[in-house]
Amino acid sequence: MSNQVSKSELDIMHNQAAKRFETSIDGQTGYISYQERDNTLVYDHTIVPQQLGGQGVGSALVVHALDYARAQDKKVIPQCSFVASYISKHPEYQDLI
Repeated sequence: MSNQVSKSELDIMHNQAAKRFETSIDGQTGYISYQERDNTLVYDHTIVPQQLGGQGVGSALVVHALDYARAQDKKVIPQCSFVASYISKHPEYQDLI
């Protein structure tokens, strides 16, 4: 049995005031933050607390953020190396760059 969480198990919220997508598990909050530039979302930080590491939380946050960009018809600038790395491994998201 793996300790990976699926995106559907995570309750990812869009905190528009803080400009980030976030999820909390056992009192720990992981998030991906962004800046808006015209028709582009700059994803600048992916923060996952050490206690939540290795469970797929970061990847689930990135997928959520990329799906949001696509739904909003926005392009993405992956300033965060985690986001850039995810996109490079998942060709289905490369059209967003």
